Amino acid sequence: MVEKFENDNTMKGAKSILIVLTVINLFNYIDRYILSAVLEPLKSDLKITDDGDLGRLATAFMLGYFLTSPIFGYLGDRLSRKKLMVIGIIGWSLGTCLTGIAQAFSLMIFCRVLVGLGEASFGAISPAVISDAYDVKRRNSALTIFYLAVPLGAAIGFTLGGLIASTLGWRQAFIFAGLPGFVLALILYFVPEPIRGQSDGVVESKKLDLKTILGLFKNNEYLLAVGGYIFYTFSMGAFSFWGPTFLTRVHELNVKQSSMFFGTALVVTGILGTLIGGYIANKWQESSNGGYAKLLSISVLIAVPFSFFAFITKDITLSLVSISIALLFLFMCTGPINTVIMNVVPTFTRSTAMAIAIFSIHAFGDLWSPEIIGRTSDILGNLSSAMLILPSSFILAGIIWFLLYRKQNMTNKN
Repeated sequence: MVEKFENDNTMKGAKSILIVLTVINLFNYIDRYILSAVLEPLKSDLKITDDGDLGRLATAFMLGYFLTSPIFGYLGDRLSRKKLMVIGIIGWSLGTCLTGIAQAFSLMIFCRVLVGLGEASFGAISPAVISDAYDVKRRNSALTIFYLAVPLGAAIGFTLGGLIASTLGWRQAFIFAGLPGFVLALILYFVPEPIRGQSDGVVESKKLDLKTILGLFKNNEYLLAVGGYIFYTFSMGAFSFWGPTFLTRVHELNVKQSSMFFGTALVVTGILGTLIGGYIANKWQESSNGGYAKLLSISVLIAVPFSFFAFITKDITLSLVSISIALLFLFMCTGPINTVIMNVVPTFTRSTAMAIAIFSIHAFGDLWSPEIIGRTSDILGNLSSAMLILPSSFILAGIIWFLLYRKQNMTNKN
């Protein structure tokens, strides 16, 4: 059974949905990146002896995040998505607050798993909700705005974490970051929820089943999009985790200085990169079915030489400039990659498709990359050398996304 919608397929109240979900996503990333800003004082306070164990805190978060994403994705295509997101927000907020209270490393590991579990619900479901609220022609713009919260939240997390850690202590940084989530969960509960498939002009009553889920693994465009996303996330995850520490150790900035730089760099390059990337991708998509993929491939490959040079130069100014330029081009991918994933799958599988993507990019991407960089740093005795792993992974992402562009462009010509 298929029910037709007439006139504008963008849902009434779509702006309210987008605003609330974007604010929540902002705090989602604040909570996630507070940890990276306080690694050095945390390591000293908890008497952690090596970088590999510090990396394990990121691994713990990712375990909770990616292991439960498929579950929430499946439930998100069957149950009330709003209620599932509310539960997730409460879960990650509680985990963030408890991280600031934990006295033992083992308890902190549990808290980071809880944060990951809560964020999995929101991360898997929220893009599908926005996609169902906005017409396909406006979808990438809406998702671009939503994903502006990634650099902004990370920047605030880095900056807030560094400032609070240097004044009140690193524990208070987690508590201040976690408390607003409880209020946001309550606000979300009163926001309307779009009908699945509404923005595409139809409501599909077809139920999600195993055959449909397995069909995603036969969708070549979906597989290429996620494949490139895995290598992109591998490098971005490790870069965001070790970035401030790299500046502290290699270029001898203090915690406050390194956090302030990353906070400022993420705000500027994140906003500019995400908006520019979304705008260019929309323009290219108008003339080619592979416009989004073309943007993904070109932008990430341009970032490669700058990220490589940032880790090998001894000049702090050149390193900071190279990091900023690399981030600008890397953030251009933020909106288009998620739009591609939403557009190449059936409407009633969007939450599941996003959940599988989340599972994949973390299970094979940044679940291991912070610890891999940490262990490599321990072996080589040099964090700069260990960070050189990251540009290679960006190259692989660019190649895979180029294959996606070529496939979609050929489909358009046919």
